[in-house]
Amino acid sequence: AEIEIDRVQAEALDKINKAESDLNATLSDQFDTQAEVTKLRNELTNMEIRSQQYFILAPQNGYVVKASQAGIGETIKEGDPVCTIFPQSSDVAVEMYVKAMDVPLISKGRNGRIEFDGFPALQFSGWPSISVGSFGGKVEVIDYVNTRAGEFRILVVPDAKDTPWPKQLRVGSGIKGWVMLDNVPVWYELWRQLNGFPASLYKEPIDEKEKEKSKSKE
Repeated sequence: AEIEIDRVQAEALDKINKAESDLNATLSDQFDTQAEVTKLRNELTNMEIRSQQYFILAPQNGYVVKASQAGIGETIKEGDPVCTIFPQSSDVAVEMYVKAMDVPLISKGRNGRIEFDGFPALQFSGWPSISVGSFGGKVEVIDYVNTRAGEFRILVVPDAKDTPWPKQLRVGSGIKGWVMLDNVPVWYELWRQLNGFPASLYKEPIDEKEKEKSKSKE
């Protein structure tokens, strides 16, 4: 009986050793497979990085208006300009320059009329309501320092209460604009024009928003 017990224990121990050996072999195969997967992932990452180097992503959406580098497969250095991009934006504004003596008469929120090159217009001085082909705008920005010698830059944006600006406008188009001042009698304006007097300025102009606040307080 003892001999039989020893034989059974030996067989059991042999089977256990064989099972452990198979387990170790399986674990070894698993580690080899994981190493192969890691290697393939590294190769995939390298391929993705290389494929992305064929494309140059712009920092924002826009339109390519000028290519600085021509040709396919051309090698460029880091920092070299590739192209000029015009940002894609629905916000437009007109840049106008005003003489230094006229800047104190203009304040933010003033209404204006604009004629765009390429769009027929008929302007009647003093009667903007019957003018044809001109578009309304509002003064949004007035520079604090002169941009040109004796001239200050102002930015005029579309007036939401007036006719929308044409969609065919392009950046850099020429314009002719006016900024509306205070309403005065016709005889006063004729007298001022005949005598060559500048528009009267009795006090510093107040922005339209500040005027509304002062009226609401009253």
